[in-house]
Amino acid sequence: MKPGKKVGIIGGTFNPIHMGHLILAENAWNEYELDEILFIPTGISHFKDPAVVLDKKKRIAMTGGAIEDNPHFALSTIETDRPGNSYTYETLEELKDMNPDTDYYLIVGADAFFQMEEWLHPEIIMKDARILVAVRRGQSLEELEAKAKELMEKYSSEIYVLKTPYIDISSTEIRDRIKKGKSVRYMIADRTLEYIEKFDLYR
Repeated sequence: MKPGKKVGIIGGTFNPIHMGHLILAENAWNEYELDEILFIPTGISHFKDPAVVLDKKKRIAMTGGAIEDNPHFALSTIETDRPGNSYTYETLEELKDMNPDTDYYLIVGADAFFQMEEWLHPEIIMKDARILVAVRRGQSLEELEAKAKELMEKYSSEIYVLKTPYIDISSTEIRDRIKKGKSVRYMIADRTLEYIEKFDLYR
């Protein structure tokens, strides 16, 4: 990775990755003139029930397939390669060590943003990355901006609200629809759907 890059990070279990993730990443790339967006599937998330999370190899394959036709999207296995729980602060520290001249932009939804102080070492996260927050259903723009101001003052961080529409899609809903035999077309990328059907996932 060449020095001086502006790189966005979007992480998650991606169980499965869906169009909401892709649209959010593309809008962040466009709005903040980022060079690249890294999609980072989590290894073991302490926020998720491991019983409903697919094997990491399948989630990596689905994520890679969904983004492969976009030249400024890239897949990183930095968290799935690391043993134990996945922690964002560790990922950022590792990325900064590898690429000290790169500016990282962590892309999160409002729900995750309001929980960020409960994450391990939020002070490191907000030191190592600028935070880009997408508005989600249930939180007003005023609430979001007030929380951003509070955290910027507390951590001397840079936090920006993305001007992106809320896309009402969730991985939970997709898994439920597949289990019930309902269509998920246009909710996930065609390559993701092909992979799910090939391996008969989520049934």
